Amino acid sequence: MADAEQVEGVPLQGGGGGDEPEGGQGGAGGLDLVDARDAIYRRIMDRGWSPKLNAFAQYEGAEVLDAAVLMMPLVKFISPTDPKWLSTLDALTASLVSDSLVYRYHPQASPDGLRGEEGTFSACSFWYVETLTRAGRLEEARLAFEKMLTYANHLGMYAEQISVTGEQQGNFPQALTHLALISAAFNLDRALG
Repeated sequence: MADAEQVEGVPLQGGGGGDEPEGGQGGAGGLDLVDARDAIYRRIMDRGWSPKLNAFAQYEGAEVLDAAVLMMPLVKFISPTDPKWLSTLDALTASLVSDSLVYRYHPQASPDGLRGEEGTFSACSFWYVETLTRAGRLEEARLAFEKMLTYANHLGMYAEQISVTGEQQGNFPQALTHLALISAAFNLDRALG
C-alpha cells in the first residue's frame, strides 16, 4: 500500500491483515488507529467549520449547509451541547428546516444535477428531532416529532422524502428513515421520562 492516502500526515492504510495487536492499534509499520482518528477529528474541526456560516459546512471550504451534519452528535463526533454544534443546529434550523421538516441542502446553493423539485428528507427530519433532544431542546424536539408523525401513511411508513404538498416521494418504504424514527423516538421518550 505504497500509495495510501494520508490525513494530516497519518497514513490511512492497513486493516484486515491481522498484524495489528488486539484493539486495532497499529504495530511497527502499521496504522495507529488512534492517531488516524485524532487526525480526522482535527481536520474536520479545522477545515469543516465555516466562520462565515458559524456552522459546520457541507464539505471543506464550503459556504453551504448540509443536514448530513446532523449525524455528528448522533455518532458522538461532537457533544450535542458543544457551542460549535449548537451554532450549527441554529444555522440548520434557520436555513434548512421548514415547519419541522428538514431539507438535506439547498439545491440552488449546491446543485446536485438532478431534475425535479427536491422534497424534505424524512431521515434528516428524524435526525433533527434526535439532535434537538440531545441538545436539551425537548419542547422543540417533541413538536417536530409529533408533526413528523402526521406524514406517515396509514401503516405508519415513510418514504425517502416529503414534498412541499405533504406527499411522500422517492424510495418507499425507506429503511433508513424508519431506523432514524426508532432512534429519535427512543431518545426523546427517555429524555422526557
